Parts: sequence; C-alpha cells; structure tokens
Amino acid sequence: MSLVKEFREFAVKGNVVELAVAVVIGGAFGKIVSSLVADIVMPIVGLLMGGLDFSNLAVQVLDAKIQYGKFIQTCVDFAIIAWVIFLVVKVINRFKRREETAPAVPPRDVQLLEEIRDLLKDRTKS
Repeated sequence: MSLVKEFREFAVKGNVVELAVAVVIGGAFGKIVSSLVADIVMPIVGLLMGGLDFSNLAVQVLDAKIQYGKFIQTCVDFAIIAWVIFLVVKVINRFKRREETAPAVPPRDVQLLEEIRDLLKDRTKS
C-alpha cells in the first residue's frame, strides 16, 4: 500500500475527523472561558479582595518581569475548563449507561430465526 493511500485512509477515519472537530471547538471554548475569567470572574474576585487587579500583578527581578497575576488567571481558566469538561463527560456517561441498560431489541431476522428454532424444538418434543 502506498504511503499516500495509507495516509488518506487514516485521515478520513471517523475518529480523526471527530478529533479535529473537538480540537477546533476546544480552542474556541478556551477563548470563551478565558474571556469569562478575565472579564467577569477575576474582576469580581479582585473586588472581594479589596480592589486587587490580578492582571497587573507582577514582580520585577533584574531585567525580567514576572507576571504572576496572569498565571493566577490562567490557573482559574484551567479550573473552569476542567470543571465544565468533567460535567460534560458525566452527562455523556449517564446517557451511555441508559442506552446500555435498555434491553436491545434483536433484529427482525434474528427474531425469525429464534421463532423457527422454538418451533423445531416443540416439533421434536412431540
């Protein structure tokens, strides 16, 4: 099999396409959460802490400016994203469990074969 053909088969598999879509949506979701944290959550947290603005928190060490306020903001971003992903996975797993517990109806051809089997069993017993 040629390398190009093998790559094409790999690239169009469902899992790869789903993963690509998830990465794009995840990137957009990350921007939304970053805006939520930077523009809504952190100002409220700053007010609760006496008007502290986290985005400007920094320490100057020689020529280096260590912006630990941005780091705190990024940690809050991560916590919110992780929490939302946890909740989404929890909901998905709940739906999967419901599907698994529901009795599966066998296909029509399997039902017919079972009926034939049962009729043959009854016939041989008589």
